[in-house]
Formats: sequence, C-alpha cells, structure tokens
Amino acid sequence: MRDLRRQALESGKTVSRKARSRNISAVSSKVNSAVNSAANSRATSRNRTGHGSDEDEDDLSDGSGTAWSSNSIEDILNGEDVDLPPDAWKSELHTRIEQIVDRKRSSTEGRADSLNAFAHILMARYAKDDVDNNIDELLPSMIRSIKAETSERETVAALRALAVTVITIDDGQIYDSVVEQLKRTISDSESTQAKIGAVHTLGTATFFGGAATEETEDIMTFLLEIVETDGESVNAHDDAGVVVAALEEWGLLATDLDDLELATETAIEAFIDQLQSSDSGVQVAAGENIALLYEKSYTPQEEDEEVSHDEDEPGEEETGKTGPKMIKRYTVYRRQDQLIDTLDELASVSTRKISKKDRKTLHSSFADIRNSVEKPTRGPKYSTALNEETGRSYGAGRMKVRINRNVEVRIDKWWKLQRLNALRRVLQGGFPTQYDENEAVSRILPFTMAKN
Repeated sequence: MRDLRRQALESGKTVSRKARSRNISAVSSKVNSAVNSAANSRATSRNRTGHGSDEDEDDLSDGSGTAWSSNSIEDILNGEDVDLPPDAWKSELHTRIEQIVDRKRSSTEGRADSLNAFAHILMARYAKDDVDNNIDELLPSMIRSIKAETSERETVAALRALAVTVITIDDGQIYDSVVEQLKRTISDSESTQAKIGAVHTLGTATFFGGAATEETEDIMTFLLEIVETDGESVNAHDDAGVVVAALEEWGLLATDLDDLELATETAIEAFIDQLQSSDSGVQVAAGENIALLYEKSYTPQEEDEEVSHDEDEPGEEETGKTGPKMIKRYTVYRRQDQLIDTLDELASVSTRKISKKDRKTLHSSFADIRNSVEKPTRGPKYSTALNEETGRSYGAGRMKVRINRNVEVRIDKWWKLQRLNALRRVLQGGFPTQYDENEAVSRILPFTMAKN
C-alpha cells in the first residue's frame, strides 16, 4: 500500500475521512492484538527496577511479566506502516475513552482491551488535557469496573488505567473519590492480582491524588498491618505479592513525610521480621524500607544549630564538603548490631535453595542496605572505592537514569529510589517521556545536567 500522506502531497489533495478511519482502525487492531497477546502471556516473575541495570528502562510491561519495548508501543501508536500523522494517537485515545465510558455497548473483554490500550497510550504520551476533558465520565466507569469484578482481567486493567490517570491529571481531589473502593478491593477481592493492583493504585492515589498528611498516615497504617500480618488482614495470608506491594507503597508514602520518628517506631520491627521471609522480593522491599528509615533519621544541620561531635554521626567525607552536615535526630533501632549481622548474612547468602538470580539480587541489594544502616547518609550504590586522583571515595551517584541527551536523574538517596520505582511501576517505559513533559513526575525527582 502506498503511503497515503505521500499520495496526498503528490496530488495536492487531503486524505479522506474514510481513509483516515481505515488507518485508525489498523492502529486499533494492532493495539488489541498486542494487549491480548500480553494478557495471554502472563508470567510470574517480577522485575524490580531498583537494583537492575538501566539498560531495560525503556521496557513497557503490562504488569503481568510481559514486557513491551517503548519502540514497539511507539510503532503501535504512530507506526509508519499505517501511515498516520504524528498526533494519530489522540484519535485512538479518544476511541478508547468512548469505549470505556459507553458501558452499555461494551463487553467485559472489550472493556479490558480498551482499558489496557488506554493505559498504554497514557504511559507513552502525555495527555492531560484529553483526559481532563473526559474525567467526569472516565473515573466513574473505571471505578465500576473495579467494583463489579466481572473478570479479573477487566479489574486489573481498570486499576492500572486508574493509576496512570491519577499521575496524568495531577488532580488534588481524586484521592477522596477512589480511596474507599480501593481499600474494599484490597480487603474483599478474591483475586490476588486485583489485590496487588489495588494496593499499588492506592499508593499512587494517596501520593499524587491530594491526600492530607493525616490521610497518608492512615493509609501507611493500613499497609503496615498487611505487612505485620503477612497479608492476613486483607484475606491474603502468606501471599508474597500482596506483602511486597504493601511494603513498596509504604515506602513511597514515607518519602512524603518530613518526620518519620513515630512511624519508625511502629514499622521497624515489622520490616526486620520480613527479612526472614522465604521470598526474596519481600526481603528486598523490607530492606529498602529499613534503609529509608535510617536515611530519614538524619536531617541537615540548621544555621543556628550547635551540635557536639558524635562518633556515630557521619563525618564531612560522608556528607560532602559542599553540602550541609547531617545530624542524627533519633535512634531507628536499638539492636543495630543484630540487624547488621542479619544484613551481612543476606548480602552473602549462598544456599542452593535460592535461585542464582535471587542470590545475585540479595547480594547487590543488601550490600547497599547494610552500608546505609551503618552510615545513613550513604544512599544506594554508594561506592567506597578510592579515586586515584583525589584519594577520596567516589561516594554516591553511580545510579543514574538518562531522560534525554541533556538531563539525567541521579539516584543517590533511598527516597529517590522509592519514588523512581513507584513511577516506573505505573509508567513503565513511558517514564522518560512523562518526566520530560509531566510536571507531576518531574517535580518529585530532581534532575541533573547530563555529562556528554
């Protein structure tokens, strides 16, 4: 088939509405095909972005273990083989919105397809205005799909679509509209995948949807109870996926609180208990929260503040000569020696009962976590290797996410890692595009100018 755009230019005529419709249908068909393929290829593996290579940062996953490359979704949204203008994805987006909203003319499978395609478009493109204009109809429809639980696939798709919608519209009122239904789904759903999706969506809605500090603390208490009871509080006893989700979202919400002393007292024991879990995902998520709690126990010295030197406090070499001195405000855990012994064991675990991949993850993760527990101002991937020229350690900043040629995000703090992981759980391979265009994303992670 000849390129319709080229044909129109050669003849001096515009492409007919019918021709454009055929091309848009082609895109719709490709999206449906890809979404169905992804849904039928569910895998049980879970990709943690925190300690992985940034080589896979452009993957788009449907949350079931099936990765879509960002190049693939770009082809689906604006492929050369279907000859669409650059903004053709908007037509496809509005088609999907109509299909989601018009429930009387849609089937369960059709809504699941449309919700999945809608979510993937929002991941890859920033479409705040398009979604804002339809949110009064979209939001109730997504909540109905979550509440009805006609099928697991539709429910999970609606939860994913809701999460990416929350980040897209950046509306400070949306939390109130969704919190009760999400908590009911977490507690009452018979689907494990729906529970996990609802936990992640609840965390997203709380963080981005306008929850007050007291409401955030209430949700953290709700999530902590899931951790403390190994999922039993929400009828998911010993379900590692649900516990991991609760740990991850607790960590995200904790980054938004200035004072974590009280929360630390109630949470640290639960996280340490989870280090004994038989699931490596639970262990790593709990360990990262422990590292965050230690990091948050230090704050910068204020201008008029005088403090005596404490051997347990980091020296200038830890805080950086250009930055403020960090002061320990409270004790995170009184049996720290025992905790460090546990972290050492996890950082060097060698049992064959654990897969080679999980052992590698545990070694890498807990070496960093142990380092931060001992020296709380050291963030993830802190390097103690010495620079031959300066004689000083390289320090933090080895973990970086490139946004474009000029901008990169340096993940040198645990709170940054928690937020990055949360954003990539929702936005997946669309994270760089959203960071570039969506203020709701860029404002929570400071960037640095990339060195070319």
